[in-house]
Amino acid sequence: MTAVDDKPTSTTSQIGVSRKRKEDRHLVTGRTTWVDNMILPGMVHLAILRSPMAHAKIASIDVSGARTAPGVLGAWSGRDFADVQGDLPCAWPVTPDMVNPGAPSLAVDQVNFAGDAVAVVAARTKGEAVDALEEIDVDYEPLPAVLDLEAALADGADLVHESAGTNKSYSWELDSAAAGSGGSVEDAARDAEVTVKRRFIQQRLSPGFMEPRSVVVQPADEAVTIWSSTQIPHILRTMLGLTLGIDEHKVRVVAPDVGGGFGGKITITPEEVIATLVARELGRPAKYTESRSESMSAAHHGRGQIQDLTITATRDGKVTGLDVHLIADMGAYLRLLTPGVPVLGAFMFPGIYKFPSYRFRCDGVFTTKVPTDAYRGAGRPEATFGIERIMDELAAELDMDPLELRRKNWITHEEFPFTTVAGLTYDSGNYEAATEKALELAGWEELKAEQARRRESNDPVQLGLGISTFTEMCGLAPSRVLGSLDYAAGGWESASVRVLPTGKVEVVTGISPHGQGHVTGFSQIVADRLGVPFEDVEIIHGDTQSSPKGLDTYGSRSLTVGGVAVVQAVDKVIEKARKIAAHMMEANEDDLEYADGKFSVAGAPSSSVPFGDIAFAVFSAHDLPEGMEPTLNSEATYDPGNFSFPHGTHLCAVEVDTETGHVAIRTYACVDDIGTPINPMLIDGQVHGGLAQGIAQALYEEAVYDDDGNLVTGSFVDYTLPTAADLPTFHTDRTVTPSTDNPLGVKGVGEAGTIASTPAVVNAVVDALRPLGINDITMPCTPERVWRAIQDHANGSEGAAR
Repeated sequence: MTAVDDKPTSTTSQIGVSRKRKEDRHLVTGRTTWVDNMILPGMVHLAILRSPMAHAKIASIDVSGARTAPGVLGAWSGRDFADVQGDLPCAWPVTPDMVNPGAPSLAVDQVNFAGDAVAVVAARTKGEAVDALEEIDVDYEPLPAVLDLEAALADGADLVHESAGTNKSYSWELDSAAAGSGGSVEDAARDAEVTVKRRFIQQRLSPGFMEPRSVVVQPADEAVTIWSSTQIPHILRTMLGLTLGIDEHKVRVVAPDVGGGFGGKITITPEEVIATLVARELGRPAKYTESRSESMSAAHHGRGQIQDLTITATRDGKVTGLDVHLIADMGAYLRLLTPGVPVLGAFMFPGIYKFPSYRFRCDGVFTTKVPTDAYRGAGRPEATFGIERIMDELAAELDMDPLELRRKNWITHEEFPFTTVAGLTYDSGNYEAATEKALELAGWEELKAEQARRRESNDPVQLGLGISTFTEMCGLAPSRVLGSLDYAAGGWESASVRVLPTGKVEVVTGISPHGQGHVTGFSQIVADRLGVPFEDVEIIHGDTQSSPKGLDTYGSRSLTVGGVAVVQAVDKVIEKARKIAAHMMEANEDDLEYADGKFSVAGAPSSSVPFGDIAFAVFSAHDLPEGMEPTLNSEATYDPGNFSFPHGTHLCAVEVDTETGHVAIRTYACVDDIGTPINPMLIDGQVHGGLAQGIAQALYEEAVYDDDGNLVTGSFVDYTLPTAADLPTFHTDRTVTPSTDNPLGVKGVGEAGTIASTPAVVNAVVDALRPLGINDITMPCTPERVWRAIQDHANGSEGAAR
């Protein structure tokens, strides 16, 4: 990605310009504040003792030895805090009868995954706290590990939480026939000319953010200030207050510079609760920063699903029905959004296709593993993988080109807005244009010709071609829809604009960035709308004291919701300024035009007043319109009327060595339509990062447990996080179909690359091996799994490598 800094003049639009990120100067030079950098007077350091067992009763726990260790100021077990710690919140009870056994931050009577916290030590230094953990004596009574999702649902299964009486947390269903949005899948199955059934596995993933989770808590009388490496300072403030019984107005949360999140910092963590309890107990600041192995074994995982899909169609390739059954791994506890993540996917399994009938069923299941929660895309990557994989399987069954099958069934650009069988209304799109551009970008016809030559010559290195045509629901709004899904919060976002006497502008947003470039993008929006220099805009975020109202950053909502709130606040500023300008110019408000940062009389551009002059006139307040208060400051809260729906076509060519199983990406080309582009360089960065994560799921990453429930991929030695050397050059481009549902025309880009890339890569791998009779490789498609699939076929086995 090339760094570009096109500095527009005041008469040039800031929208669509690649500008260097304002925030990078302090981020890349280290002149910044990460939570773990913080040192407060009298601060203690925390270390947490974690269960080495996946499932066990705590017969006894003795922390007295730790309390007398060098440098230790206190040590506590879960029983010490049992009456005050409460349970970690789950904000998404997806059904009225959902089973939620509760989730204490420090286990009291039982541990339910290897890594469950059982005790905490506070000491003068982190080293002393860690050393003191060795002095804690815990007597565990082992219980059976519960690992297999289907076995956990069987009658007589060992229970994760005996008091719950079941391992099933919930069953949730969406049926187009019952909802009135389509026909019956039973009728479609009865009348089907072609039926294809497949099982796909979504492996568990670790978010792998650059900065591990960290929290510092400063107590002060009844109040607390919490610095946390979190994506959700506002939600943390509310939920932590409710969990611990602290009045919300006594809680201040600051998210300083945050080194990545990817959904992994979207929950209320046990460590935030524990640090708050210890800080209040000691009356002094307390800091906890996790190790990388703690991050992987105790922070939440993403994905974790068994997907059983049935697609029906006519012999000429028209799809008639889609039936989806998921078994979703909740892990040991329900975190903030755990049960809702697969439910989000329910609305995206139909993808970009015109299914006449659809049914989605999901069973959420407890296991003795790390809890799951949101991971980049949160339910939508899983759904896109399922539909794009089974479309390829249907194409193979019909002996039809996979792209031709998609063209037969996708929504054409003339049909927008289009209400899908899942009940969503897509406002705009052009799948044809994005696909044609992607085909040209990839050199698709040349790749197909090369593939044919390799197959004819029985080349040991086969070429596979994979397609993913996708859309996603972004913005996690509107509030009324989230309410209908029993989500506890809304989908609105807030912004305020403060105009200083010299015409400089401060923007306060409820969005809380963790690496995306919001400061730059929002500055461009304000500069463009208000006509002030880009450098004159300051973005304030991430502190509930200075930015008290917001719902934070996740679900590609920053621009589509937070950015529109900023626009609405700016527009209010302009309307206030219009009244003052009219008064200053002795003109009629209706006769004024606003452009390039100044008001002028229509037809008389030489008669004008700059925005800066208006700002100073408000400051002096010597001559304002009668009854007008001396301020231009304005606030807006935006609650979208619909989700936004970016889309795109991703194409992947892989070379598969049939003798070793090695997979190498030869070409990756994608064309995304994310609506109106604000900063192309930021877009490219988001797409590139998303592609890396989606490709990593396809080829490299997997959180693996042994038969006893121990995580065997607890470090980057065992968990393969790809580097730049493992990834190809990406060929990216865009089409622009503006959203019709917001004034910026934007659709969101933060998750697109992750959602689209995984099925494109796996489809390519399977395409290379399909002539051998192989129709699936369970992710990640490692050399060993690919090689074993080839060997199984050679030895007479058929189907997928598991």
